[in-house]
Amino acid sequence: MNRFGRHLYEPVWRVRARLFAQAVPAEMAGWLFDRGSLTRRLQRACPHHFHVKLLEQGWQRPMLNEAMRLGVSPDRLALVRQVYLFCQDRPLVYARTVIPISTLSGAERHLACLGNRPLGAVLFADPNMSRDEVEVACIRPGQRIFRSAIQALDSKPAAIWGRRSVFYLSAKPLLVNEVFLPGISDCNAPGEVAEFAA
Repeated sequence: MNRFGRHLYEPVWRVRARLFAQAVPAEMAGWLFDRGSLTRRLQRACPHHFHVKLLEQGWQRPMLNEAMRLGVSPDRLALVRQVYLFCQDRPLVYARTVIPISTLSGAERHLACLGNRPLGAVLFADPNMSRDEVEVACIRPGQRIFRSAIQALDSKPAAIWGRRSVFYLSAKPLLVNEVFLPGISDCNAPGEVAEFAA
């Protein structure tokens, strides 16, 4: 199958302004459009029990929509990092980060050596970090990222929601996809409201 055929099995990512008003479940909006650190928010909601598990990291061709978002050739290899973000023994978020080879130079070389450390802590600690607009998608069975995201779940949901954005460190891009798993809407720190403004 050519790369354009593969594109049919990828989610449709849209910025908030291009979503139908009723499209996003109310309990998910606060997670999808929160501009703060997801790592920090989960650490507050799950003190002493938050951890990251590295599932896989290696060189591979990005998905077509990922390559287009990063502005790189889909035939070029990138470093792809896949992790789960856990609260105790429950996976709440599947994250897939795509880092072009050109980004892994200079001070950013350490991004290839994070292991089980959270990427979000590194990104939001960098005073020179910038981030473009968040895109969201409803992710369904049959799509590659759906299969990767639910591999640790006992039962398969009908659909899950995800978001992605390009972060820049020293003007060098990396794409972070975050897919929210069942139960995430119940995970809030004490006193934290479920609905966040964009």
